[in-house]
Amino acid sequence: MIVTLIVVCEVGFWVLLAAGLATRYLLKMPRAGMALLLCEPLLEIVLLVATAIDLKNGADPSWEHGLAALYIGYTVGHGHRTVKWLDGHAAHRLGGAPPPAKPPRHGMARARHEGAVWVGSVVAAAVASALLLLAAWYVGGDGDTDGLYGWIFVAWRAAGIHGLIALSYAIWPKKAPVGERVGEPPVEPPAAPAGRRTSAVPAGDPEHVPDLLVRRPGKDEEQV
Repeated sequence: MIVTLIVVCEVGFWVLLAAGLATRYLLKMPRAGMALLLCEPLLEIVLLVATAIDLKNGADPSWEHGLAALYIGYTVGHGHRTVKWLDGHAAHRLGGAPPPAKPPRHGMARARHEGAVWVGSVVAAAVASALLLLAAWYVGGDGDTDGLYGWIFVAWRAAGIHGLIALSYAIWPKKAPVGERVGEPPVEPPAAPAGRRTSAVPAGDPEHVPDLLVRRPGKDEEQV
């Protein structure tokens, strides 16, 4: 039952998201579209209530309840970022807005971006842990709560792995190609040898080059 409800909530999330964006930008009804987007947290509330009722009715805590807690935590930690990203692209393609700014790809700017995303994973792990602790307290000592505590370890292990990946961008920042590095002087062409004058005009059009820069044939050479 819980797994089926998680699938229903996931499908409902994307249906509400698509309906909200279409209402905002295709039907030109921004308030109605925003109302649909604000209905998405209700899906997590429904899932939370259903999980609590399932435990109240005597169901043994299982991996399904742990998965439900992780799903709710992930939605809290990363759902806003997902909605914002999709809203920016919908505004660009459907509403004529400028394209959304892309996240940085190089240097410490990329490290800060990855750190911000990792904070979402920490929030997800914290929310999931709180829900799992509440579920264990709700079940009490009569039920088997070891599985619920095991899911807390899973949540923080995932956040820890993500943190190491984010930290790697700060320890080993990815360098941008030479043409994309900001603040670096442009690459100058090699200087000409001393005593030699050059011109930027192509050599194929010598008639457009000043006489001082092009050696014209003398009269003796023309007669040869």
